[in-house]
Amino acid sequence: MSKLKVRDLMTTEVLTLRPDDTIRKAAKKLALENVSGAPIVDNKNHLLGFVSENDILTTIMKYQTKLQKEDVDCNLLEYSMDAEDNSNEKLNAIVEEISNIRMSTLMIHSVMTTSPDANIIEVLRTMLTLGINRIPVLEKGVLVGIISRGDIIFSLYKSKV
Repeated sequence: MSKLKVRDLMTTEVLTLRPDDTIRKAAKKLALENVSGAPIVDNKNHLLGFVSENDILTTIMKYQTKLQKEDVDCNLLEYSMDAEDNSNEKLNAIVEEISNIRMSTLMIHSVMTTSPDANIIEVLRTMLTLGINRIPVLEKGVLVGIISRGDIIFSLYKSKV
């Protein structure tokens, strides 16, 4: 069996979010760091949950569907969430409502985790089986890293780069 462990490949500098961070703040952080999801942690780095771009986009689509049912002709994806369009107060109010949703209400509470000493083959098998892109790494309940499919792929070819 492989001796390669999660700790050998994991990323230790992890972008994290706080439960009181808003969608506005989270979306900007995810975009700037070019990551598709982040653990939600408390002030002692204990894992509370996880949020992904998918969670944020699903929320936006729920609002989009509601707007369409109300026969409001707008596409939220065409509207800058940072800009105020003074011509449409209803749209401004909806964008503000979306932007201020907190991670504590949006995050997934049940998160697959692993330990630094877990066998990387078993972790990859779990990721592929469950369709998970990244798994937070905990040691004694504290977030110490994250392992992603990208980390595993990079490790396969890094010596060739």
